[in-house]
Amino acid sequence: MTRVLVVDDKEENLYYLRTLLQSDGWEVVTARHGAEALTLARESPPDLVVSDLLMPVMDGYTLLRHWKEDARLKVVPFVVYTATYTEPEDEQLALNLGADAFILKPTEPDDFLARLRTVRARTAAAGQPGVQAALEPEVGLLREYSETLIRKLEQKTLQLEESNRALEKDIAEREATEATLRETERQLRHAQKMEAVGRLAGGVAHDFNNLLSVILGHSAFVLEELSPDDPLREEIEAVHDAGERATHLTKQLLAFSRHQLVEARPLDLRRVVEETGRMLLRLLGEDIELLLVTSAPADNVLADPSQIEQIIMNLAVNARDAMVDGGRLTLEVGNVELDATYAANHVDVAPGPYVMLAVTDTGTGIDPATRERIFEPFFTTKEPGKGTGLGLSTVFGIVQQSHGHIYVYSELGIGTTFKLYFPRTDRAVETIRPVVHSTEPLHGSETILLVEDDALVRRLHASILQRNGYHVLEAENGAEALLESAKVAQGIDLLLTDVVMPRLNGRQLAEQLRAQQPTLKVLYVSGYTRDSVIHHGLLEPGIAFVQKPIAPNSLLRTIRELLDARSKL
Repeated sequence: MTRVLVVDDKEENLYYLRTLLQSDGWEVVTARHGAEALTLARESPPDLVVSDLLMPVMDGYTLLRHWKEDARLKVVPFVVYTATYTEPEDEQLALNLGADAFILKPTEPDDFLARLRTVRARTAAAGQPGVQAALEPEVGLLREYSETLIRKLEQKTLQLEESNRALEKDIAEREATEATLRETERQLRHAQKMEAVGRLAGGVAHDFNNLLSVILGHSAFVLEELSPDDPLREEIEAVHDAGERATHLTKQLLAFSRHQLVEARPLDLRRVVEETGRMLLRLLGEDIELLLVTSAPADNVLADPSQIEQIIMNLAVNARDAMVDGGRLTLEVGNVELDATYAANHVDVAPGPYVMLAVTDTGTGIDPATRERIFEPFFTTKEPGKGTGLGLSTVFGIVQQSHGHIYVYSELGIGTTFKLYFPRTDRAVETIRPVVHSTEPLHGSETILLVEDDALVRRLHASILQRNGYHVLEAENGAEALLESAKVAQGIDLLLTDVVMPRLNGRQLAEQLRAQQPTLKVLYVSGYTRDSVIHHGLLEPGIAFVQKPIAPNSLLRTIRELLDARSKL
């Protein structure tokens, strides 16, 4: 069996050649560089050597020189197999040093084996090295070898430099991608936290509204019975006023949780800013300059005008408090285009056209740690008693509910900019006519089925209705309401029901009662907003709905309009 020594520093090349040669009947010995190959060959000379050129410790050219200088090895055919030294002068140098064949990688397996057989057969027939060219003087060969080696080293250096540049670019891109991913994950965690806090705030506001309904309703009853000079009147008025202030807090919580009642319509933000700016002049004081930049083109947005005014007022109050020594407050409106790059870096943004409202102050600025929390409800940096911590959370909730986006930029000692982006709309600004309520008496004599699972609220609403002449049937839940309605032979005139109740909700109750009495009027009540209950599939648009806490006259007026068929809800 013919024995071949394969010399290559790459394991995959050794594996390939070993498999190929063994399948053709050769016995294969391997070495990973020239020095190892010389040691193995001097211990037991092979019948043929196949060597790479570019290798560590001892390269193929050096191995070839030592091979042909050794009296025992020089008769063994030496085949060069390379993918690096591919120039004609590289081949000529190898042949000058005594190589019997020069093969470039990759070569088809059959061709490669045929070349080896030819070299082996030629050497065996001659009884000496197959191609022994007259060697050039040693000095000339060394010079040629050195020049070739230097040239290859220069090429390899250039390749390595190019590889390093590509690697550095890849590392930089990977680091940028990882940084973007970390920022996106941070934004997502923050958004999830705000969503969770929003759900909690909405639930608290809903339960609190039930309590406020009782406080405001019963304090109003007591005030009706007290004369103007009654010594208790001042105390009861204080209770009623505290309830009114608490109602304002629940509205802020509902705004943050995106459960506030929204009356969105097409708006020209420039006009809203200009009109609100006149009110801000009295709020800011003489030491703060107000600058309105509203000359740039700006399309309409779909939003609630009272909420936009609330945003501007809240941001203006914060800006005023940040400019203790005076300064400038700038309100700017204009069209912007948020592209895919911006959207990729902000998890709650979709690319597209927006109208920007920017509010900039020259105050003390906000540090990064505070910026992470400024939109959380009840978080404040002000002294106790100087703020509720709901101003910016209200701004955040309104922007989110308007399908917008808010971004804060601040530098300590320089100032802060709040940029609010609202999606543009093609709808034109509408002329809104003021609502004129009926001046007819609010009392009546009809039969009303009152369904409310909160006992205190149910007692309050029943008292309001009974005081104004209505016949009231009370029920704690839907099942009880169906039993109560069956007791009235002539039927009921109006169903006044809470929306969210266990087992049988308000909508399901109304559907069952209307199956028996198609003309039945229905008024829904909830501590949640109309938008919220519609969004959760509990009600449909266009229904009669009032939100807790309910002022007695507002409840009576809505009921009277429904019964008189004048409601357009």
